[in-house]
Amino acid sequence: MNYKMVFYLLGQMLRVEGLLMLLPLACTWIYGEDTLTAFLIPIVLLVAIGTLLTFKMPKKNDIYAKEGFAVVGLSWILLSVFGALPFMISGAIPHFCDALFETVSGFTTTGASILTDIESLPYSILFWRSFTHWIGGMGVLVFTMAVLPKSNERSVRLMHVMRAEVPGPTVGKLVSRVKETARILYLIYIALTLIEAALLLLSGMPLFDALCNAFGTAGTGGFGIWNDSIAHYHSAYVDGVISVFMLLFSLNFNLFFLLLMRQFRTVAKNSELRWFLSIVALATAAIMIDTRHLYSGVSQTFRFSVFQVLSVISTSGFSTADFNQWPILSRSILVLLMFIGACAGSTGGGLKVGRIMLLMKTFVREVRLMLHPRSVNVIRTDGKRVDEETVRGTASYLIAYTFLVAASILLLAVFDNFDLVTNFTAVSACINNIGPGLSIVGPAGNYYLFTDASKLLLSFDMLAGRLELFPILMIFSPSTWRNN
Repeated sequence: MNYKMVFYLLGQMLRVEGLLMLLPLACTWIYGEDTLTAFLIPIVLLVAIGTLLTFKMPKKNDIYAKEGFAVVGLSWILLSVFGALPFMISGAIPHFCDALFETVSGFTTTGASILTDIESLPYSILFWRSFTHWIGGMGVLVFTMAVLPKSNERSVRLMHVMRAEVPGPTVGKLVSRVKETARILYLIYIALTLIEAALLLLSGMPLFDALCNAFGTAGTGGFGIWNDSIAHYHSAYVDGVISVFMLLFSLNFNLFFLLLMRQFRTVAKNSELRWFLSIVALATAAIMIDTRHLYSGVSQTFRFSVFQVLSVISTSGFSTADFNQWPILSRSILVLLMFIGACAGSTGGGLKVGRIMLLMKTFVREVRLMLHPRSVNVIRTDGKRVDEETVRGTASYLIAYTFLVAASILLLAVFDNFDLVTNFTAVSACINNIGPGLSIVGPAGNYYLFTDASKLLLSFDMLAGRLELFPILMIFSPSTWRNN
């Protein structure tokens, strides 16, 4: 383990977080609020510690998979701890476990909240709360790689860091240089965010609201700045704009790069895209049929159905209707969509459609091998052969995912005596980075009633889900920290 290089990269990340806090700090001046110290103190701490850790570039500066996983796991924990300070210092969320839960929920783009009165918070705190979604959506380390000096890239194997932080079964480079790939990803991310904010402004939405809602959509996080979330605006136009961008941010960002390169046929033939759109269409149609008696007309039924389908499958967690009151079939469909999640390489959570595809194809292959033991069955995606390492990694991920879900549900039953629906959907919503579940944690409720032990457990689940389990699990393994 190259400890010096791990600490160096952690220092880079801390300085970046400190710089990003300057934006909510500006809100304290713009709106004349008394939350200056709530951001100034963390900024000073982050910049000071970050500068200390990055004062000198280590001579031995190569990092490999082990260091990459360690950097990602530790950085997200530190990111959350320091990110909770503004909530605590301002008094908006004075209790540490509550502040940490809210911050982890923000950075992991989960959107689960313990707040009962969001509208009472200062603008600067609301901005930071929503901005954590935008930071965590693409990943702060991807951003750090995009702005690293060129001299560092020659000696640091950044692909290991990128693979550990970007969601999905596989991560590849768009161009030959990892740093340029990170820049391209962030340029696309920024452009889509600004376009959405501009379209929301056309509805008459205030600039502050437009930015916060765009941050929540871009990161597929779902923190609202009103107690009734997006339903507050009572606007079909707003629902439509956010629905479109929840869909866009659920897609693999490689597809946007291919569109820019005018490789339209390659995008059209992408099997994960076709699977994702088919799932959205089928789920929307089923829910429309099931909830047709609740709304007046086909257009209104479609509006609420497609919004909640996209909100759940994209793991955004916004709400325009209390789907906790929908029929059992519709609720069951939404719970299944929680586990499916968005596409690989997007800002969404869940198992990922790409991973579901591989699991289905692996299952079909095993059935064929049982029937025809001597046959050769190769798994292909988009006409390309999927190597056995990827297939094995997908199966391993499912095993670890299943055990973590089961263990979390059992522990939650020990910590809190809530009903099974509450505990099951709370774990499902947190580990899949969705936010709202059913029953007590439905769209009209929150996580305030859970004990501190449960909040810490669910915070761990949110981090594990956002980082695809292994980076956060590996930091607890003694073998990760050995020097060999």
